[in-house]
Amino acid sequence: MGVFDLRKITDPFEKLANIFAGIGELIEEHKPDELAVESPFYGKNAQVILKLGRAQGAAITAAIVRGVPVTEYAPRKAKIAICGNGAASKEQVAMMIQKTLKVDLDPKYLDATDALAIALCHHYQMTNPLAGTTGKTDWKKFLENNPDRIKK
Repeated sequence: MGVFDLRKITDPFEKLANIFAGIGELIEEHKPDELAVESPFYGKNAQVILKLGRAQGAAITAAIVRGVPVTEYAPRKAKIAICGNGAASKEQVAMMIQKTLKVDLDPKYLDATDALAIALCHHYQMTNPLAGTTGKTDWKKFLENNPDRIKK
């Protein structure tokens, strides 16, 4: 887990270029199969939401131009996946991630911890054969897509 510290950059477009380039470098280095992002949520300050949306757009574009598929998750869905409670606090999410991954997280980077929660949520969604279904079990499709998991 890492953090881009862009506080010293005053030009908002330079910040976006920095995000695009930084995410691109991470993708080139780590070669992920997929990228998961947090969907924008309603906030009290429209300017904050606009800036967040632009930053997300830069990160998403960095993935798309490199052929990395992107999935978006609502903050509430990630909190449910990690804590079982969609109204969990950032501190609760961080504590559960620490316990799950057996790592120490710096409490001053709770926003980065949220990103880790999105990644874990995506992992859980991708490894759960029933995720994304509408209450129906879709084992037939799961078995078709995973023939190597059938024991004979």
